[in-house]
Parts: sequence; C-alpha cells; structure tokens
Amino acid sequence: MTLPTLTLNDGHSIPTLGFGTYPLRGEPGVVAIRTAIDAGNRLLDTAFNYDNEGAVGRAIAASGVPREEFYVTSKLPGRYHPYEAATNAIRESTWRLGLEYLDLYLIHWPNPIEGKYVEAWQALVDAREAGIVRSIGVSNFTLEHLSAIEAATGVRPAVNQIELHPYFPQEEQLAAHKELGIVTEAWSPIGKGSAVREEPVIQELAARHGVSPTQLILRWHVQRGVIPIPKSANAQRQAENLDVFGFELSDDDVAAITALGRPDGRLFDGDPNHHQEM
Repeated sequence: MTLPTLTLNDGHSIPTLGFGTYPLRGEPGVVAIRTAIDAGNRLLDTAFNYDNEGAVGRAIAASGVPREEFYVTSKLPGRYHPYEAATNAIRESTWRLGLEYLDLYLIHWPNPIEGKYVEAWQALVDAREAGIVRSIGVSNFTLEHLSAIEAATGVRPAVNQIELHPYFPQEEQLAAHKELGIVTEAWSPIGKGSAVREEPVIQELAARHGVSPTQLILRWHVQRGVIPIPKSANAQRQAENLDVFGFELSDDDVAAITALGRPDGRLFDGDPNHHQEM
C-alpha cells in the first residue's frame, strides 16, 4: 500500500497517516512494529523518551524495506533543551535507531518554565543544516511558542504534533497552522481511553459508511488536513487503520464529528503552557 503524501514547507513529502510506536519496546515491540510495516506503514513515530528507538531501528533493519521508503520521526526530551545537550541527543537518536539521518525531528514539549526551547530549536536548525535530519518541527507548541522560535531563528517549523481528536478538535490552532503553512500531526487521534468511539454520531456515521468507528475518526483527521498517528500492537487493527482512503465524508459529516469537541476535552492536564516533560 502506498499512502498519499503532503508537501511540507521545506519541500519534503510526508505520508498522510502514521504509526505511533509508544509503548512498543523490546522484542515484542519489534514484532509489533514489523507487522505495522508489513501492513504498509512507513511513517514511524518514536521519541527519545519512549525508550524504544532501538526497537524501531531493529524493526526497520529487519523489514527488508529500503530505508528511503521510510519516514522516521523522533523527538527531543525536555531535559535536553540546552543547545549542546540537544545537539548530542539528536545524534544519539540516530545512533539508537541505526540510521544515518532522520526524516523529521521534533521538540517534544516546549517546557516554557525553563524557557530553553529556543535554544533547542536552534540545535534542530543546525542539525538540519548538517544533514542529520531532513525536516524539523515541534510538538505541543502553542502559537506563542511558534512565534518565539521563528522570531529568534528565522526558521518556521514544518510540523507541529499536537493533541487532537473529536473531543479536542483544536479548530483555532489548526486554522492557524494552515495559514502559516505548518502541517498538523495528531497524537492520540482516537482519544485514548475516552468514549468517543461510542458516541451516537460516530456509531451512526460509521455504520452509514460501512467502516469502523476508528476508521471514521481517522478519515475525519485526513479530510481536515491532519496527519493522525494511531497506535496499535494488533496486526488486524494496524491494517484497518491504514484503510481509510476508500471512502469520503461529507462536509456535514466532518462538522458533526468536530461538534463533539468539549472545553475540557484534553486527555490529561497537558496544557503546553504548564506541562513539564523531562
């Protein structure tokens, strides 16, 4: 299966649907990631703090799929925001993965209390210039954080990966990203641990389109121009999660799902203005 792609603001292309690898670790993690690759997943999303970059790299190496077909993403942890520490962590990620370069590297959280995220961003900019990473972006950055790093470096992120699901549709942030030319990725795109799949509107629309509630929600993301990063260790669900390009939602369908948004829709207390990730 060849997935459609989006073009980033730096000219590189990225698949329109990814595979989240947390918390897949060790040999069982390698097996699960291999089945995801066999199903057709090529955008593999990991992070320094997931402690599984080695498992992801081993699965890639054992898959027999050429390196250039993969789109590998990792993320910088909060404790390594100072410039030199960030530079070393980026190289460590490539070594753990066993890759010469990464397709995308993100700052995992801004950690604005320490206020070192601009330093971290400069390290990503320099890593891109050195060819260690091809594209750079951020995760969980507000519009204020995005403005700060661009003002300091003159470089706008290609991607911002944020919490985004029907209970937290992030309409304002998504619209701003589109205006800025930043691609939005969604972590926990199905609303991990929430009851969103049981919502009557989700059940009704899924039945009407002859798909599962999860497939319906993933299609909602894709039609909003968002790259969802679903996670599953189950081979059947991995394949189903990719099978969302054979049907289309109407504008009314998309609006009905978006209307499930709640003021308290976050999955946990993950406000980027306060959340601290080490």
